[in-house]
Amino acid sequence: MSPSPTARGSQVYDVAVVGGGPAGATCAAFCAQAGLRTLLLEREKFPREKVCGDCLNPACWPTLRRLDLEERLRAEPHRVIEMVEFIGIGGQTVALPLPTQRDPEIVIKRSILDQLLLVRAEELGADVREEQTVTALEANGTWQIETNRERFAARNLVAADGRNSSVARLLKIFPRVPKERVALQAHVPLPANFGDKIILQLLPEGYSGQAPVNDRELNVCLVGRAPTIGRLRDWAARKFHLPADQTWRSITPLTRPPMMAPEENLYFVGDVARVVEPFTGEGIFYAIRSGELAAQAIVDRCPIRYAAAVTCMYRGRLWVNRLARAAVLSPRLTSALLRAGVVGPQFLQLLTAKVVR
Repeated sequence: MSPSPTARGSQVYDVAVVGGGPAGATCAAFCAQAGLRTLLLEREKFPREKVCGDCLNPACWPTLRRLDLEERLRAEPHRVIEMVEFIGIGGQTVALPLPTQRDPEIVIKRSILDQLLLVRAEELGADVREEQTVTALEANGTWQIETNRERFAARNLVAADGRNSSVARLLKIFPRVPKERVALQAHVPLPANFGDKIILQLLPEGYSGQAPVNDRELNVCLVGRAPTIGRLRDWAARKFHLPADQTWRSITPLTRPPMMAPEENLYFVGDVARVVEPFTGEGIFYAIRSGELAAQAIVDRCPIRYAAAVTCMYRGRLWVNRLARAAVLSPRLTSALLRAGVVGPQFLQLLTAKVVR
């Protein structure tokens, strides 16, 4: 473990990461692995649940292997997904197989994934401080960081604290984002004979994503506009026989333009950098890969490399997100296209292959 700094600033970290989710923990792990004095600040106490579809894209496996986490991850409760099923408003269904060989799509609770990544960062030497909320920041050669408990100093700062980043807000660079939609998520009892599949279902009020996280629970996500989200919740209660007091977690916004860091020694990773349409389930991939890329740039002392690498990461993938966003914002039209065969298996197979490649 790196020695902890004191309020007098006797220790300057090479890098401080704010946020212990997949992006932040991955970045901290790779920085510590490279021998950098690394601090990770997380406002909550892990393990904790997080609004998420819980899907782990096959593209995540190479990064997880570089952290020696593949075997640990596969040993935890999860489901290997064999199929994705698209359902239109009128019940039109298109089912597509997914690869299940070396790098399958799996569904695993975020509480498990995030805990594994955070523990790995600590094992590799990162100084992990939970229940620490950043309250003030100042860039003065080094970053001066104040939390609800302590003060720290670091040469590089990584903002990995989510789509509503406190770091961006403290630096007064958080963009104005219309909160046009909201997502609800819950783990509910797994219906009998659900199978090893993901269901992406269009509804008049929005859409629902459903995926089994283990042999007992189903992740149900609902996405709609504020005036209609209540009707989506009622639909889910009827479909899955949920109690009146069912707990739902919520999050917004669901998309946001890219946000660039204004300082050379400041890095935005994960949802701080960009929030994309959740319908494609690529959020975890963007998180852990951007965390790894930021760590590489910090280790190599080449911040300009990070911007180029992130642009390359998104290139060739964002058009799928744009199509998905257009589809789910017009569920009736998309359902009509499914019914007419305009959006058929070959087209959806192409999009799915782009997402899981």
